[in-house]
Amino acid sequence: MKILIAGCGKVGATLTKLLTSEGHEITLIDRNPEILESIMERYDVMGVQGNAATMESLEQAGVEDADLLIAATDMDEVNLLSCLTAHGLNEKLHTIGRIRNPEYRRQAFEMRSVFGLNMVINPEQEAASSISRLLKYPGFRTIETFAKGNVEIVEVHVTADSKLKNVALNQLQNIIHCTVLVCAIVRDDKCLMPGGHFVLKENDHLYITATTSNLSALLRSLGMITKPVKNVLIAGGGRISYYLAGQLQESGMACEIIEQSASRCQELALLLPEARIVQGDASNQNFMETERIDSYDALVMLTGLDELNIVMSLYGSARGVKHVVTKVSHGENNLLLNELEIGSVVSPKELSCNTIVQYVRAMQNRQGAAISIHRIADGQAEAIEFMIDENSKYIGEKVKNLHLKKNILISSISRGENTEIASGNSSYELNDTVVIITNHSNPILQFNDIFEAEF
Repeated sequence: MKILIAGCGKVGATLTKLLTSEGHEITLIDRNPEILESIMERYDVMGVQGNAATMESLEQAGVEDADLLIAATDMDEVNLLSCLTAHGLNEKLHTIGRIRNPEYRRQAFEMRSVFGLNMVINPEQEAASSISRLLKYPGFRTIETFAKGNVEIVEVHVTADSKLKNVALNQLQNIIHCTVLVCAIVRDDKCLMPGGHFVLKENDHLYITATTSNLSALLRSLGMITKPVKNVLIAGGGRISYYLAGQLQESGMACEIIEQSASRCQELALLLPEARIVQGDASNQNFMETERIDSYDALVMLTGLDELNIVMSLYGSARGVKHVVTKVSHGENNLLLNELEIGSVVSPKELSCNTIVQYVRAMQNRQGAAISIHRIADGQAEAIEFMIDENSKYIGEKVKNLHLKKNILISSISRGENTEIASGNSSYELNDTVVIITNHSNPILQFNDIFEAEF
């Protein structure tokens, strides 16, 4: 497809990497010639220097025959006007707009047709929702949700004192007293799709499929955190903190937000009257001691500096905070972060890019397209959710009889209110929801792509 990406920041650059790897024709629009040139040197893409909200720049980028515009500049107003103008120049064009300001959230959603928007993405709100899930089940490094909240894929780190160390996967049932499936493992920075005789080692990162109802039992079986989070210390008073505090308060958790800017503290105090807002420097150890960092159940580092977030997360862990969540903006640091005791890591950029890639694949193949896509295992694998329809192959066949492509497995099958962690004797029926795991080099665009040639 021909895709225009307006804005070459973190989201725009990551989307360029992902979408060019899937064979799409990409044209970038950005005001900064140096950033444009940098990305054009790395990828086979076209570039237009200019304002993405103007007819001139959009026409120069070829909007008339484009299939999709992704407006991801750092200004909501430019993104809205870009989508509005582009849709006026090409009524068949699909548009995705990044809208981050809470003040615009309602009108952007309710007036999508007026602005010509097919999808609105809000990285900060998505990140807040992800952090909220992590705090609900403290102990897992990452959590990805499927099947209307009935299936989760969680990340577990095998530590030196872990019950999982030196255990073969076919012996897991002796430790984990509920049905789960280890669907991927990262060892020495490589993603593996393990068999039953695979023996776990220290520093392995496991990606485990489980029903949501079994997550608490899984935590107890592993001897991990079982005490619910009741009070949370949030460092940084940006948009993620605003969304997160609101969600946590709805769940009954108490929040304190530390923010350096006096004016921003005043804004947050008005927006979040039930939260405790404190003006201070989260990088100052003495200040954090006065705030009794060790008295909180969870620490969430959400400042604008990755380095500060990482260092203070390490400090929080050293001071005995049971659950730490760290925001990072630069995904290239993920492999390094796996070696550090900084708890869970959340990347707003990656969350938004996953959502957009899912939409692009659905545009390519509406029949049998994915319901949701999550990149796991440091981006080396994907967990993809499909709805089984009348065109899906091998309905009713047992999983063990299917000829799946190499490095693809079926991890769960959901039917109505019932969810099954897949085994060889499982089968799927019409209208079931199926989650598959793949680190296949070619993208899985529709469910039938998981199979080898007819057998």
